[in-house]
Amino acid sequence: MALAVDILSWALILLGSFFTVVGAAGLVRMPDLFTRMHAASVIDTTGVGFLVLGMMLQAGLGLVTLKLFFILVLFFFAGPVVVHALAQAALHEKIEPQLALGGQRRDASADPIPGATKGRPS
Repeated sequence: MALAVDILSWALILLGSFFTVVGAAGLVRMPDLFTRMHAASVIDTTGVGFLVLGMMLQAGLGLVTLKLFFILVLFFFAGPVVVHALAQAALHEKIEPQLALGGQRRDASADPIPGATKGRPS
């Protein structure tokens, strides 16, 4: 039984590490503020979530697990709220996303994105 818990906890820790590294790479590679905020929220919710779940399994039942659970709940509730507040503040300051729906750029004078469909697909 202990071996199964160790394997599961390390699988969760490795999965959380993977999501954290992918999200960190997304912070560097994404083109604008809004997509970077999305990458940061991936780090918060999935990466930290899997890491903390893996640590909870490693800690066993006890006070440490309860503290880790409270940290997990804090991340799941506070992370998306903070990212949403940052996005709303950016929109309030007239920072617009780079792309709009339908493959059109925000400024009307720009050409449409190659390969993007206009309107609804038929």
